[in-house]
Amino acid sequence: MWKKWLALTLKILVSGFLIVFLIQQVDIAAAKERALKVAPDMLALTVFLFAVQVFLGNLRWRVVLHAIIDLRLSFWRTLRMLYIGFFFNQALPSSVGGDAVRMALAHRAGMPLGQAIGGVFLERVANILALVMVVVGATPFFVPHIPADQQMWVWAGSITAFIASLLGIVFLISLKKLPEKLHKWRFVRGLIGLAGDTKRVFLIPRHALRALFWSIVGFLNITFAVFILAKGLQLSITFVDCLVIVPVVLLLTTLPISIAGWGIREGAMVAGLGLIGIPSEGALVLSLLLGFVSLAVCLPGGIVWMMSSEKRKDIAKEMSALESGAATADDTSR
Repeated sequence: MWKKWLALTLKILVSGFLIVFLIQQVDIAAAKERALKVAPDMLALTVFLFAVQVFLGNLRWRVVLHAIIDLRLSFWRTLRMLYIGFFFNQALPSSVGGDAVRMALAHRAGMPLGQAIGGVFLERVANILALVMVVVGATPFFVPHIPADQQMWVWAGSITAFIASLLGIVFLISLKKLPEKLHKWRFVRGLIGLAGDTKRVFLIPRHALRALFWSIVGFLNITFAVFILAKGLQLSITFVDCLVIVPVVLLLTTLPISIAGWGIREGAMVAGLGLIGIPSEGALVLSLLLGFVSLAVCLPGGIVWMMSSEKRKDIAKEMSALESGAATADDTSR
């Protein structure tokens, strides 16, 4: 338990330090003035687009689940589990990740534990692959807007990320070939099961195309939301700029070193928008408003959680198994 509290404390310190550091680097008066002048209609549209993102995430998750298991859960059942997971990810300063909660809830709904874990994990993989594809596709239109001495680094970063994501999928599939003498270990059997699920998701065209389609639609939606809010703050930014910068910011916020990405998101946004000449106070206000919008959209997930039949005590066993590493699939779950 003390390890959990230590990890949580460190995340809070990282988020707090980064936000305080960034605030000290900007003109607070200018930032406050810009925040107060945000266009209400643009802000409202941003909130709406963030709400749409929940539905798009559910469509993506269901595609992955259909690929690896005969999914019998309704759209609204998986949406409820996803929304509860978003609440845990965004609204609680907790050591319990929303993805782990979603895995546990999926298992409680009748999925074998291996597929419950693999479904969430591979949905994340599809998300990252689509993110990198969006960045690579937008890079040729983005680099002319940045200084010449930095263009090479943007190209190198996007291409390297794309190759690394493909190699990551190849690696996951190759786990199927782990030596047979290691199969006695439950963890190894879980990895082999994950390899099979990865193959079904990414090597069967109808599954891969659908998963990537909804992932790309999701990124276009969230990128458009950022673009709309930036325009509401009167920032000089194009949609193409957002297509490159926003996915990278989102990827960095998934690093488990802060509270719901706070601090990491702000630092990445200030650095990324700085490449195209956006003032630091404008980038910081944009990032903070995005964080508050995300928080506002996810908070109702707590109400869904409290009103749902899946109480904390009901998933305690599954959560414990997930956190201890004993949640890999056994022979009967594959």
